[in-house]
Amino acid sequence: MPTPSKPTLHPRNRHQGRYDFPQLIKSSPELGQYVIINPYGKESIDFANPAAVKVFNRALLKALYGINHWDIPADYLCPPIPGRADYLHFLADLLAEYNAGTIPRGAAVRALDVGVGANCIYPLLGHSDYRWQFLGSDIDTTALASAKAIVQANGLSKAISLRQQANRKHILLGLLQSDERFDVTLCNPPFHSSLDEATRGSQRKWRALGKADPKRKLPVLNFGGQGNELWCEGGEIRFVNQLISESVQLGQQVFWFSTLVSKASNLPGIQAALKKAGALETRVVEMGQGQKQSRFVAWTFLDKTGQQTWRQQRWVKQA
Repeated sequence: MPTPSKPTLHPRNRHQGRYDFPQLIKSSPELGQYVIINPYGKESIDFANPAAVKVFNRALLKALYGINHWDIPADYLCPPIPGRADYLHFLADLLAEYNAGTIPRGAAVRALDVGVGANCIYPLLGHSDYRWQFLGSDIDTTALASAKAIVQANGLSKAISLRQQANRKHILLGLLQSDERFDVTLCNPPFHSSLDEATRGSQRKWRALGKADPKRKLPVLNFGGQGNELWCEGGEIRFVNQLISESVQLGQQVFWFSTLVSKASNLPGIQAALKKAGALETRVVEMGQGQKQSRFVAWTFLDKTGQQTWRQQRWVKQA
């Protein structure tokens, strides 16, 4: 029986193959001081060093996406870009299924990034690849200020707007105007139920990567992250259940809601919540980058007539 192949990056993902470090260093000289030779004799960076990951991300964004200015405050989440890009590409495919196989592109398409964070990564990638318009929401004023600085420094204020969720007990409710419409929402929810759980998760990852050198001081959290970025009471399952519950009241303002789900064991509970909420269609899309497995869940409350009307009003007229 053949061994099943590991999921690979989406075909449109710009991060295929090995990185050209000499070219990256040429455009971002600061990266040079962080390049190491990994156990396989290849150039890489030390992913246990937050400063290295930040500079690497900055170099990738500049070289591959034309983002010339990118920085985040210390100890805020510094995301792995290839996986974030995959989420966007698979969402674009989902929209294409409902647009006669053509990905809706340009300013007519609006995406809501729930929890945009200090890094603003989804709006930057999504606008670069598809020219979508983005609204990024967050509860953290420091994160929003950082995202705003990135947007303004790159001249993207017309394409990317930001908004604070003023009520920390809500995710979507009270955030949108009644006349706003979004073709898709995306979310990278807090995965853990406590700081202790987040810390243990990072330690497991370091051991899996062969980095558990007792002589070496490793960061507490891989890729950094503030408390509300990494954990919340009840963890991922509670957050996603609340997101589903609140989405019901906005069901005619959004075509596809979606969220990443880090733990496959949470899927049955999430699917049960979607059925209870009355979602008319749901999807689970599996993704993979090397050893890492991830997935997102998407759902819509639009029936076939509503979907067709949405397409005609928002995508066909703009094509």
